[in-house]
Amino acid sequence: QVQLVESGGGLVQAGDSLNVSCAASGRTFSNYAMGWFRQAPGKEREFVAAISGSGGGTYYADSVKGRFTISRDNAKKTVYLQMNSLKPEDTAVYYCAAAYAISSSSWYRKANTYAYWGQGTQVTVSS
Repeated sequence: QVQLVESGGGLVQAGDSLNVSCAASGRTFSNYAMGWFRQAPGKEREFVAAISGSGGGTYYADSVKGRFTISRDNAKKTVYLQMNSLKPEDTAVYYCAAAYAISSSSWYRKANTYAYWGQGTQVTVSS
């Protein structure tokens, strides 16, 4: 069992930066791929970024590539999402998720790959 707790969301202005974190508890953290997803009001949950258990592989949605960076610290059991050049369309609840031993790179972007989810943290970007 893995428990995930996000933190670091807030209200920022367009162009600002924000770093959200996700702290995990439970089994061996490095065995789990981690993903960030987001859901805006009235929209479906969408993939944002993901990172392999070792941290050697990272994946991004086209909409955030070049602006967001995912990273992890396995000793601290924490995954981070550094968000730069934020836009109003980045406004959403951001969720982190964990998946055990993903074997195919195509699976990282799919929400149903992830068995464990945090409660979410609100990110609001004003124009």
